This record gives sequence, structure tokens and C-alpha cells, in this order.
Amino acid sequence: MKQNKDSSIPSQNDRGTKRMDIIYHPVMLLHETGQHPENAKRFEALGALPETDLIDGAPYLDLVHTKNHIREVREACIYGSHLDGDTPTSPQSFEAARFAVGASIMAAETGGFALVRPPGHHATVDRAAGFCLFNNIAIATQKLVEEGKRVAIFDFDGHMGDGTSEIFYHTDKVLTWSIHQYPAYPGGGFVDEIGDGKGKGFNLNSPLPPGSADDILNETLDYMLPIIDQFEPDVVGLSAGFDAHQRDMILDLKASATFYHQLGRRLRKRYDNIFAVLEGGYNVDEMPKCLKNFLAGMNGEAIVHEEPVTHSSMRAWETFEIYIHAALGRLQPYWKI
Repeated sequence: MKQNKDSSIPSQNDRGTKRMDIIYHPVMLLHETGQHPENAKRFEALGALPETDLIDGAPYLDLVHTKNHIREVREACIYGSHLDGDTPTSPQSFEAARFAVGASIMAAETGGFALVRPPGHHATVDRAAGFCLFNNIAIATQKLVEEGKRVAIFDFDGHMGDGTSEIFYHTDKVLTWSIHQYPAYPGGGFVDEIGDGKGKGFNLNSPLPPGSADDILNETLDYMLPIIDQFEPDVVGLSAGFDAHQRDMILDLKASATFYHQLGRRLRKRYDNIFAVLEGGYNVDEMPKCLKNFLAGMNGEAIVHEEPVTHSSMRAWETFEIYIHAALGRLQPYWKI
């Protein structure tokens, strides 16, 4: 184990007075999922939220998705059918999903936080999966790419962003980095998945053993953020999931709410142009605390919900060290490590 760097020291970049504000509209509540971990209570627990006039994301869906996929999602929503065993729809889910895409595009343009549902990072070019209909952050990112931007996507949801990884696996215009519990849904996301063709070296995975806590998460940032810096992105997009929290019921990671404030501070001090799109986080009591802490960190404000920092077991550390050094070994031909 190496000692964590002092995350209070700013780098040459600092967002200064630039704020990351929530982009939200109650249309997100129209996606009705019943007794399902991804449900409207995730947002109701946040209390009153400012409403934003959203653009319609439907015209942008084919930046990433096939026409057949768009049609299948639209038709499934008409009947309230499941797109797979984990991904329900309702008659108004397409409405929520297209405006979730619109909110994500707006976030990319303004540096905001798109508070959206359904989430998106498991959706591939032609398949809905893992609660996700369309890949919100991938669509917003592809729009930036077509405008000539280099984009780094950092997915800190506790599950691998497999859809996002697949979409950009063959390009050097987008660097994707996912930290996630391994093994866990959706499978994959190991250190040998580094991209292909022009994209080789531009797909980063940081698999974390079950029980990984704040210390391992911060160590992962220490190792991997310098690679993002070398990519020199014009924009950093965040797939912001909060299901790595120690009391989330779907995974076995051990992040504290305090970690998300620290994460926001570190990213604020490192990158000027950042936007975020909500992914997971299913404990309706804890997710709002994590989100508010993250936004406070991003906006240079004091922590809202302080929680004792968490520590990983020695077994988790031993496994993590194997994973991280294997990852760095795979990436060494492409980056200064």
C-alpha cells in the first residue's frame, strides 16, 4: 500500500466559481418500474428539486443507437414490456428516457449534473440492459466528439459501464474509465479489456474486490487520474453512480458518504470542464446524502453529510494490489506510468 496523496492540493486547473447545478424535470418520474431497485423513490427522497426546461433528446438517439433499437424500446414502452429480465418499462418510459438524454446533453453543454432516470451506462448500441434503455452519457459524449472535442468518461458507479465501454471501444477520441466491483453484474470489466484498433489503450478498467472501502477507492484515483491527465480531454464526463456506498443493497463495496465529497473536491481541482449524469444508487436513504456531498465537493462547499471514512480488509488490499498492477502493466505501452 502506498500513502494517499494530499487531495487538498490543487493542480493547475480549478473550476473556481463555476458551479455544477442539477438539471432535472419531473418527467423522470414517468418511468414507472413498480417494486424494483431503480424506482421513483430515489428522487422523491431528495425533496423539492428545481425544475429545468429540458430539450427533447429523441433527435440525438441515433448518434449512438441503431434505428432498430430505438424502435424496439419505443414499442416495448407502449405495452409496458420488459426489455430484459432486469429492465422494465411503462407506457411513459420512452418519454422519460428521451428527456433523460436531453438533460444529459444539456449537462454536457453547461457543466451540470443530469439527474435522470432511467440510467444509461449498461445500454449498448443495440441492446437495453441493467435498468438502462438508452446510453445517456454516450449520446451526450458522441455529440461532443462530433463537435471536435476529446472526451474522457469516468464511470464511478459500482457496476462496470459495459455499454459505454463497448460503444467507444474502437476509438481514440474518447477515453473510458470504469471503477467497479469485480466480479459483479454485468460481468467483464477486467484489466485486459483495454480497447481495440485505434482504441487500444483508451479503455481503462479498475476492478475492485468486494469489501473495497474509501482507502482503496482513493488509491485507485491516485494511480489512474494521471492517465486521464495525459489524454488531455477537452471535457470530462462522469457516469455518477452511488451504489458503491457501504449500505447500498446491490453491491458489496464500502464507500462512505464522505468519500463522494472528497471525490468531488479532487475532480474540481483537476479539471475545468466536467459534467455528470446519474447512474445507480439504490438505498433511498443514503443516495441523497452521497449526491449532495458530491455536489458540495464539486462546488467547493463544505461537506453536507459527514460519515466516518471506511477501511478495507487486508484481503481486499492484497487482491486490489494484484488487480491495479496488472492493469498498469497492460496500459504501460500506451501511457507514462
